[in-house]
Amino acid sequence: MPSNTAAWLTAAKANPLEVKSAPYTSPHENEIVVRNGAVAINPVDWAIQEMGETLFSWIKYPTVLGSDVAGEVVEVGSAVSRFKTGDRVLGHAVGLTENEASEGGFQAYTVLLAHMASRIPDPLSYESAAVLPLGLSTAACGLFQKDYLALQYPSVEPKPTGKALLVWGGSTSVGSNGIQLAVAAGYEVIATASPKNFDYVKKLGASQAFDYNSASIVDELIGAFKGKNIAGALAIGNVLAAGNGAAAAAACLEVVDKSKGNKFVALTMRVSENPPSGVGAKFIFGSSLKDNEVSAAVYGDFLPKALAEGKYIAAPDPLVVGKGLEHIQAAFDLQKKGVSAKKVVVAL
Repeated sequence: MPSNTAAWLTAAKANPLEVKSAPYTSPHENEIVVRNGAVAINPVDWAIQEMGETLFSWIKYPTVLGSDVAGEVVEVGSAVSRFKTGDRVLGHAVGLTENEASEGGFQAYTVLLAHMASRIPDPLSYESAAVLPLGLSTAACGLFQKDYLALQYPSVEPKPTGKALLVWGGSTSVGSNGIQLAVAAGYEVIATASPKNFDYVKKLGASQAFDYNSASIVDELIGAFKGKNIAGALAIGNVLAAGNGAAAAAACLEVVDKSKGNKFVALTMRVSENPPSGVGAKFIFGSSLKDNEVSAAVYGDFLPKALAEGKYIAAPDPLVVGKGLEHIQAAFDLQKKGVSAKKVVVAL
């Protein structure tokens, strides 16, 4: 039995994380165990540490946080056929929603649901692969789930739909994946970002980029969608902004309301105001695809082939802050200060 170590959140609001031994857990029939080569940090991780039960009241402590992992498969469940030991994979760890420390990312060995993992090509480093899972899942939930935007699924050979999608916050982790997934599904993407990241979002596939800080941004976007059939919007707010980025939601709701097409906004932030009459809006919970067919469409059918053929970029680029679980807390602290077009990663 391998020896496992984890960065534990020992109690609500405990700071710093405590690196110590953890049980090694074998997989259930539809799970795999991965020896992690790198993990990535998301705002939800340090938000839980800061806010405790006020954010996620169901969490049982001590717990292991972390959603983004990449590493080597060391054990497979009896019903798993997609993976074998030795495979290099990335995966979305769902310990947060399952309330199981063994399924958290910030440890040497993580138990993953097999349908929430994908093989990665040999040239892709674990540090680069680790930037994808939660951003990919969150974007996929908003774009493809039937109770959200319900776009057609991505493909390595997409057929144009003739529709255009607004992605607000295109240089974020969710935005980077949202742009690529939508383009791979056959949609034109119009994105917002800071001007320094215009080239970045266009490299990912956006046809146009607009400055979200512009005083006239709503009018500019309404003009950009004039004559187009809008597929809706993916609104990604800045967790460090006032109101958790609620201004992004308000802008997207107005643009969608005044455009022709699908009047729906998938939100990464919660908003208190009611949307305009006739416009739908819903908060995305980034792991909900584990319970429906979107996980297989993205992690099984699309991503492995797209990565292998170079048709999907692991983005944003990793910002590696150290090697070893003892660097997780410093990684939290760095991301809290704000990081642009990068994702904070710890190598293991």
